Amino acid sequence: MIQSGKILRQRYKIIDTLGSGGFGDTYLAEDLDLPGKPKCVVKHLSPKSSAPGVLPVAQRLFDREAKTLYKLGKDSEQIPKLFAHFQEGTEFYLVQEYIEGHDISKELTLGKKLSESYTITLLKGILSTLAVAHQNNIIHRDIKPQNLMRRKSDSKIVLIDFGAVKEIKVLAVDEKGSTTLTVPVGSAGYMPNEQSNGKPKLSSDIYAVGMLGIKALTGKDPRSFSRDKNTGNIIWQNKAQVSDRLANILDRMVREYFRERYKMPQKH
Repeated sequence: MIQSGKILRQRYKIIDTLGSGGFGDTYLAEDLDLPGKPKCVVKHLSPKSSAPGVLPVAQRLFDREAKTLYKLGKDSEQIPKLFAHFQEGTEFYLVQEYIEGHDISKELTLGKKLSESYTITLLKGILSTLAVAHQNNIIHRDIKPQNLMRRKSDSKIVLIDFGAVKEIKVLAVDEKGSTTLTVPVGSAGYMPNEQSNGKPKLSSDIYAVGMLGIKALTGKDPRSFSRDKNTGNIIWQNKAQVSDRLANILDRMVREYFRERYKMPQKH
């Protein structure tokens, strides 16, 4: 953990810890170089494995992720902007825009059924942001309430915490000397089968958004639903009051087989 008060690159002063998980630590910092010392977010990642071969792969992933975040932050005002990325030894750092607001887990509480109009607005907000990533062929891989911020200034949904940086933390070297990921990136309940098996698709994100919509309408944990024995599709409509139109849309979003889900319109 980085102590409060530490200054990175003689510029970014750590002022608080925002989160700590298996994939790395996230800090609130202030930018000492800019007027008013605006707040920013610092993500600190370091590979768990110190085996040779891991660091070059981590560096490649990190550079790729930085390019992705920089492009997406410029293309959409609902994805945090990337301000800086740097490496110190085997430690990696990303500095991003700080989004003031709350994550939508505060809105999607267990046992609370939300209205169809709320759910439709939420889905539109997430999908309009996700479309920018998918048009760049980027799979988010970890869409869940904690990674969707409701921005205080305009109440819009902001998509945070893209998955690829998390790969750095779970790199390992197998018996043949190949560098591999030790666990799939994603969250239980929102992660479809193909993603659990390490083969995420763009439509894996569609599944996660559909599960969010179903959670909003039912107030239930996405892991609690039973599945149809023949199709593997989840059974949820009996737990919600929902129009046929929205139910059919959500059903298609969360189909077990990824090819049966909706596809985002792509750039040509």
